[in-house]
Amino acid sequence: MRKTFLLLAALAAALVASLALAAVATATGGGHLTAQLRGTNEVPKAPATNRGRAEITLKTATGKVCWDFTITKIDGAGNAAHIHKGRPGASGPVYIPLGTTFKRQGCASAPKAKIRAVAANPGAFYVNIHNAKHPAGAMRGQLKAGA
Repeated sequence: MRKTFLLLAALAAALVASLALAAVATATGGGHLTAQLRGTNEVPKAPATNRGRAEITLKTATGKVCWDFTITKIDGAGNAAHIHKGRPGASGPVYIPLGTTFKRQGCASAPKAKIRAVAANPGAFYVNIHNAKHPAGAMRGQLKAGA
């Protein structure tokens, strides 16, 4: 009985510590988002073979948005990438440019209010990569929190 009580107490302490760390990350503006990029998610659709993944880190405290793209296949070199405001299946305006030209990874400055908006409702935004063959977008994916 005593072992069970100690185990439950340790689990409760671990849960409290995890929640405290999550609260600190939120308060300091940290946030990790991902998106599965697919050509068929674009409007208009791009080739189904265009595939990749975006990992986005939001840093509200410093006004930075960092990204790391893993591209499995794309039919042409990327020339731009953005976070757009929009629901699945609809084109939306550029909300946060991810640099001035396409880079596989990097960080860019953005207004803190925009970073907070993305962090508060990631599913209302999508990431895409553009190229010369697909100026509207070669691959795209809705943002979601976590891995």
